[in-house]
Amino acid sequence: MKKPAQARDLFRHLTADKAFLYRSVLEAFAAAKRQYRLQLRPDEVLAEAAWEGAAPAIEEVNAALSQLAEWGNLESQPDMARVTTLADYYRARFLYRLSQGGEAVEGALDHFEQAMKRRAELQTVALEDIDARLRALRTLLDLPELDAAKLHEVLRDLTRVFESLAENAQSFMAGVARSVELQRADVAAVIGYKRRLIDYLDRFIGDLVHRSESIANALSDLGPRMRPALLAVAQREARDAAPGDAQEQTAEEAARYLAWRERWQGLSGWFMAQGHAPAQGELLRARARAAIPQLLAAIAAVNERRSGRSDRSADFRILAGWFLGCADDAEAHRLARAAFALNPARHLAFNSSAEESLPASTPWASAPPLAIHPRLREYGEAAPRGPQARVKVRDQERAALAAQLEEESRQVEAARARLATGRPARLSELGVLQPQEFGLFLSLLGEALAEQPGPDAVVERATGDGLFRVRLQPLEPGTHATIETPAGAFTGRDHLLTVTPAA
Repeated sequence: MKKPAQARDLFRHLTADKAFLYRSVLEAFAAAKRQYRLQLRPDEVLAEAAWEGAAPAIEEVNAALSQLAEWGNLESQPDMARVTTLADYYRARFLYRLSQGGEAVEGALDHFEQAMKRRAELQTVALEDIDARLRALRTLLDLPELDAAKLHEVLRDLTRVFESLAENAQSFMAGVARSVELQRADVAAVIGYKRRLIDYLDRFIGDLVHRSESIANALSDLGPRMRPALLAVAQREARDAAPGDAQEQTAEEAARYLAWRERWQGLSGWFMAQGHAPAQGELLRARARAAIPQLLAAIAAVNERRSGRSDRSADFRILAGWFLGCADDAEAHRLARAAFALNPARHLAFNSSAEESLPASTPWASAPPLAIHPRLREYGEAAPRGPQARVKVRDQERAALAAQLEEESRQVEAARARLATGRPARLSELGVLQPQEFGLFLSLLGEALAEQPGPDAVVERATGDGLFRVRLQPLEPGTHATIETPAGAFTGRDHLLTVTPAA
């Protein structure tokens, strides 16, 4: 009696000596199954398989089919359809088809290949679809009677779109820099990819900020009204369950309801904060913004690889040449301090008994002697035996820093309140701008001008942090604007600037 195939035997063809031959044979059977052809003869396998290089002999194909049948990937049965003579009857002829284990292996390998080829995507279309499905759901809930069939259809579509969005977002958050592809690309390809990725992230972040508020409002409005709808959908689904008594039917409806409620809670948590935890959409937005520094780091790594490996001996030879080129000893000493970092390091505070703090720029010759305990040379420890030195109280410094931060925050808020009014204003009418206000103005102006295709084009876009929406409209070419700042005057062509805070 033939033993059933073990699970490990089904994968043996992947590591066998003739793995390419076995994979070509099984891919031919998988393609035939997709065409609803259940069985193949050896000559059909030879004609239809995609061989690497020259096609093998029919004897080699027969041997591969027999081996795959022995491992359990294929099933065979005698082929009597072509028997015309007694010699043909006694000759071994077989029909082959994929076994149940072989189908499972092919499906697993196909799924693995698709997963490896899948690229992380940020689906702005999915956000639009979710918003549309929520509007449709609200329309169905406003009807006098609940239509379970239509509710089921909308919720299925909503769940499918949301699962795709969440899965792709998870893949994106796992690694967006695509370091493997960047390592193999040349500089021109890296720069082109950088530009496409930044535009891609900018478009997605703007759409996410715009859509998230609408989706969150819809979820907040629908939340209290969803229980009857989820119950109706669960009852409709439970009708397809296996037949049973009333208690089993009730349990099945409760299980389906809990599953749909969990999906709805997951969708709500993606766009709405749950307790102290931020919404997943906010985390994705932060991760998308952090992808740009990752890309810049990858580009720096590419440039570093192009510059070649560092040779310490060559560096010292070049440095020796620089020393020979010094005009005098003072210049040589200055080069030595810069090359070997021989700068004052008073901030290390070896002399803990000193009463006064010296700035790090104090020359060693002008500073009091630095007392170093002998234990540092003997044991490699700077701290002598005995009680530890008292911790220096820095409450006044901390209070000064807190006051400085508070003042800077107040100035930033004042700058936002002055510029982000939502009303159009001419640059020539802004008047005098303080440093914080001028810094915010330059940041907004730079983001708007980066998207302007020409000097006379009107540009409107959301800022990279998603806090404002800027609209810049150039005025007549002859107009002139001057903005006074404590550091000087900023002049140029007059524009109409509208800065609107994001909702």
